[in-house]
Amino acid sequence: HVQLVESGGGSVQPGGSLTLSCTASGNPGRSTCMGWFRQIPGQEREGVATIDKDGTKKYADSVKGRFTISKDSAENTLLLQMTTLKPEDSGLYYCAIDVCPLWVGHAVPVYTYEGQGTQVTVS
Repeated sequence: HVQLVESGGGSVQPGGSLTLSCTASGNPGRSTCMGWFRQIPGQEREGVATIDKDGTKKYADSVKGRFTISKDSAENTLLLQMTTLKPEDSGLYYCAIDVCPLWVGHAVPVYTYEGQGTQVTVS
């Protein structure tokens, strides 16, 4: 059984920074990738960033240059460093694991494994 737990959300002023963390337990399988997506009220789920098993990273255009995804395989931890935050970045942020690839941009599907989310508020 795979469980994902996010942390690190909070409230920050525009231009500020936050780092989200996702700790994974269990074995999701060898052909899986990890990523972050967000849910903003009234909008579709948006894939924010993904990282493949070979370390290839992809970002949504809306966060490119501001967000950085990374993972610590030894600790089963996925990070999302967010800088220069904008009010439109506010929302619930989730980490996910599924068979590669995961998607960036809008209308991402429901993934096999998703966390409960952590709230980010920029105002």
